This record gives sequence, C-alpha cells and structure tokens, in this order.
Amino acid sequence: MKKTTRRLAAFMGVAALVTGATATWAAASPTTTTANGTRVALSPGSGRSIVDWNQELATILKTPGAQPATVHPTRSYAILHAAVYDAVVSITHADTPYLFQVTANRDARPDAAANQAAHDTLVGLYPSMRTTLDRMLAWELAFLPSDRPTQDGIGVGHRVATLMLAARAGDGSAATPPPFVLPDPAPGNYQTTPPNHPTPVFTNWGTVAPFVVSINDPQFRLPPPPALKSADWAAAINEVQSLGQDTSTNRTPDATTMAKFWAPPIWNTWNAIADGQLTARRSNLESTAKVLESLNLTLADTTILLYDAKYNFLFWRPVTAIRSGTPGNGAVTANPTWSPLAVTAADPSYPGAHSSISEAAATVLTSFFGQHTELTVSSDALTGVTRQFPSFQAAATEAGLSRIFAGQHTRADHQAGLTLGGSVARFVLANSAAGDS
Repeated sequence: MKKTTRRLAAFMGVAALVTGATATWAAASPTTTTANGTRVALSPGSGRSIVDWNQELATILKTPGAQPATVHPTRSYAILHAAVYDAVVSITHADTPYLFQVTANRDARPDAAANQAAHDTLVGLYPSMRTTLDRMLAWELAFLPSDRPTQDGIGVGHRVATLMLAARAGDGSAATPPPFVLPDPAPGNYQTTPPNHPTPVFTNWGTVAPFVVSINDPQFRLPPPPALKSADWAAAINEVQSLGQDTSTNRTPDATTMAKFWAPPIWNTWNAIADGQLTARRSNLESTAKVLESLNLTLADTTILLYDAKYNFLFWRPVTAIRSGTPGNGAVTANPTWSPLAVTAADPSYPGAHSSISEAAATVLTSFFGQHTELTVSSDALTGVTRQFPSFQAAATEAGLSRIFAGQHTRADHQAGLTLGGSVARFVLANSAAGDS
C-alpha cells in the first residue's frame, strides 16, 4: 500500500461553522435532514450524509459556470468519493483504502471524517462555492456530539482530502486542449456537425491519468467501427436514419419520450439512481461510501477511455454519414436534408458515451444490489415523468438505445459502449484498491 509522510497543516475546529449555520438548517430537528429540501430520518452510522454531499455536487454541476468547460464532471465525483471512502476506512478498517490510509485514533468518528472529507474536496474543486459548502458542513456536523471523537474524525477527513486533491493535481485535467484539427472529409471521418458545427469537446481527456485502469491496457481497446462497405454498417446507419430523424414516423411515441428522457448528463442520472437506492435501503456509512466510490471511480475511468477511443477512431456522426451517403455501399441511400431528433453532441461517434457510462454504472450497481433490483428513474429533462425497470441492466440498455432514437448514435456505437463500460467496471470492482502494490 502506498504510504505518505507529508506533514499536513493542523485542522481547524468547527465550532465557528456550527454557530454560523443558517437559520433554516439550525432549526432542523436533530432526527431529520433537510440539506436538499427533503426530510429523512437520521440514524447512527447512516450513510445519508454522504448522499447529501453527492447531491450537493450534482447541484453544483447544474450551476452555470461552476464547472470548468474543459474538465469532465466525472473527475469531481471520483475525487469526492475516493476521499470520503478513504477517510471512512482509515477509521473503521472495514475495507482496503483506495489510495490513502491515514493514522486515526481508535474512537474517531467516521461520519465526521466523511463530512469533512466531502467538504474539503468540494471546496478544493469549487472554491467559489465555499460559503455554501461551509454552511452545509456546519449543518451536517451539528448532528454529531461536539467531543474529541468528532474532532478526531474531522482531522482524518481533512488529511485525506488534502492528500487526495494533491494526488490528482497533476493528472493532466488542467491542461488546455490543443486546437483540434479535423481529419480530411473522406467517408467515415468525423466532421463538425450541423446546425452550429461546434468545436469538439474534451479532445484531450483521453490523456488524463485514470484513477484505477491503465490507459494502455489492451483489454480496454475496442475493435474499429464496422467497415463502410459492410452489411453491418448498412444495417446500423439505416436503423438510425429511420428511427432517429426529427420527423420520423417510424419511431414510436414511447421511443421519442425515451430519447428525451435520457438526454441530460448521464453521470448525474446514474448517481441519482445510486442515491435513491442507498436512501431507500437506509444503507450504513461504510456501504454508502463503498458503493459511491466504486461507481464514480468506474465512471471517471470509463469517461477517460471512451474519449481516448473517440479521438483515436475519429468516426463520423450519423448526421454526417446520412447526409453524405456511403460510397460503395449500395444498401445505404443518402438523405441530404436529414436531421436528428436531438442536436448532435460535439465529439466523434464511436463509442457511444451514454452506452459506455450506463453499462459501467449498471455493472457496478448490480454487483452491490443484485440482478433483479426494481427501480424508478426520473429525469431533469421531463419533469414529472418516471420510467420503471426490473434491473439496472434494463435501464442501462434503454439509456444506450435512446441515443439511436435521438439520432445521435448507431447500434455499432452502442455495442462498443457496452463492451467498454462493462470491461472497465469489472476491472475497477476487482482492483479499486489502487494503493495496493
């Protein structure tokens, strides 16, 4: 296991923060929580506070301008939950730490450590949000006794957060992406997409250091997209041409709803799914920390690898392929006026991000909660609309296929995403104790 001898500054107490909690939070019953507007019972050892911090990060990510445009949000989720998890297990010794095991007094409170680690990582990542995060920390800690075990737990959380932020400071995420040079406009090559032809995003994200996997590991290398003259390509592009057009009469009303339902940032959706499961099951602190750490390390590494693949293959989007046609493939007919149901995302097509991330998330959550977990999912895109599934896998499959109905991806993109996301998830589940050697 990696060890560190870095001396850290002494942590600050929280008395001043608790005193400065807002009136709304201070008025909360000591048996309830209202940090995100919902009252739920607290119990000793509950993982609810970790869910609160996860939801706070989701709120930050929805705040215009809060997230740097060139830094993918999955990195923040991973850093947050890696720190929380290592802070908890540094005290409980219930599992192997991801990266850091810091010295902790035997009676230090792991819930205090989790809260402080969450606060400190988010302040490090989003310093402009400090006031809100300080108030949330004060409110969370107000439910704990003001004694030495709580203070010891706070110290553990502070030390782990400092170490985790330092460990990721040089991961390449802060680099300015170099100007993107389009390949020549030959069939199959990515071109910017109508209507606005945006500059491609996250062009250098495949160079960011992964959290668990190795970027050069051959087990994560995808085969190339189908050959343009093949029957597989004809079937794939004809399917999205038929079902993904904005004015399609072949797409069912439910498929149209599906396309819109899954459109928001998919990493937020899967974290919300996990939050819902953990809350409903009243998961304890250790279990909650482990589930969210495993989920978000997986999503972060899947995202790095999918962008590495996207900019390696530089494969054209359906709107480009359909409008121009596929020379040499008589089974494909060009439609120069074709437009997708949703505006095309600003990156190459292969593999599909929704499919990759959803398969990764479903694999992780299935490993913790089982293959036959019924779930109800909501969407930021369609207020009041929910969809029900008999399993995480069923939800992941629908999320990936929704991008065909939205005109964003072909089935080849979807299948490649399933392969990538599943392989990353299985690796992370087996090897997430990255500090081990």
